[in-house]
Amino acid sequence: MRKTSFVLLSVCLCVGAAMVSADENWPQFRGPTGQGLSDSKGLPTTWSETQNIKWKAPIHGKAWSSPVIWGKQVWVTSATEDGRDLFAICIDKETGQVVFDKRLFEDPNPNPIFKNYNSYASPTPVIEEGRIYITFGAAGTACLDTASANPIWERRDIRVNHYRGAGSSPLIYKDLLIQDYDGSDGQFVIALDKNTGKTVWQTNRSVDYRDMGPDGKPKGEGDYRKAFSTCRIASVNGKPAVISIGSRATYAYEPESGKEIWRLEHSDWHSAGATPVIGDGLIYICPGFGKGAVFAVRPDGQGVLGADHIAFKITKNAPDKQSPLLVGDLLYFIDGTGIATCVDAKSGADVWRQRIAPNFSAAPLYGDGKIYFFADDGTTTVVAAGREFKKLAANKLDSAFKATGAVSGKGLYLRTLTTLYRVEE
Repeated sequence: MRKTSFVLLSVCLCVGAAMVSADENWPQFRGPTGQGLSDSKGLPTTWSETQNIKWKAPIHGKAWSSPVIWGKQVWVTSATEDGRDLFAICIDKETGQVVFDKRLFEDPNPNPIFKNYNSYASPTPVIEEGRIYITFGAAGTACLDTASANPIWERRDIRVNHYRGAGSSPLIYKDLLIQDYDGSDGQFVIALDKNTGKTVWQTNRSVDYRDMGPDGKPKGEGDYRKAFSTCRIASVNGKPAVISIGSRATYAYEPESGKEIWRLEHSDWHSAGATPVIGDGLIYICPGFGKGAVFAVRPDGQGVLGADHIAFKITKNAPDKQSPLLVGDLLYFIDGTGIATCVDAKSGADVWRQRIAPNFSAAPLYGDGKIYFFADDGTTTVVAAGREFKKLAANKLDSAFKATGAVSGKGLYLRTLTTLYRVEE
């Protein structure tokens, strides 16, 4: 993998990752760069419930958030199935024993969710030395001391109707904690002071798409206004910018002020869940649920970007919620039915396309020259990274994947619907 993929560490300034061993900590959704990439070597290729499992820890409740790792701690969130009780759970990385199991919030009136497609604990935390930042969307956001699990600050007043449930994970940029809130009744991006939890800025989406009836008038507030994506930092016009996929439009904002730099409208797509992926001069977005697509966007410009800022667009076997993966000059992605695709990252030209396994929700992961695809049936298909398709293994665990994996050292940390595993040869 080319080193330019990890230039994001200096751009994102996320969770102090440049100050620690890059192959030990996994501080946020999709890792140090937020793109599902690991520098680790010696990662496992084969495993089962009884092979290459260092430990497995049952996790109560229902949650689709991914694990984050700092030092000797692995953290996950969870929730009761009715969404009333919301938990932060810390696991000892070496032993798999529970260190903290804290009921962080009680939500007496949780919004109904689409249970087949979400949970009440889907946002992934972000962690740095001494602190972890946990959100359940409108139900509550908190900063905890990682040594005690005691709250440093909490917010319960950032409210939207998540309608199908929350999904957006937080991002750290310098002293800001930035997060997307795209509900049925309001859509905005907010930046909190990570030290105090106080609001620094809040910017409403500049396009308000409503469900439209056949007469062209709004018929209600629902899916067309919803999004679940996690924002990322990229270079725009030579400066850092927050790249945020909302419903029916993708935006770039100034991180210090929240001022909108540009937006790219994609009115045929809504309810985006995938994170943006940043490459050499391009940003790759998957704009919505229902029908998959990958856009390669040129991020220069201001105002409303036109079609000339789309380098290429892919709709065949494209993901509707699974984030893509950029490794070197190749872009990998998988659709919900289990067809994996590799394309040239500059042109979008097909390199290979193969059926992996039925039904996928989680984003793929790269490490040690291998691509890991996590299926809804608990199978991880391992494929060699490169222009020739080469399947290395298919590894089955007892329960489904909805969360993407994490990496620390030579171990994979995989969360199924029931269990957190440390997989290591």
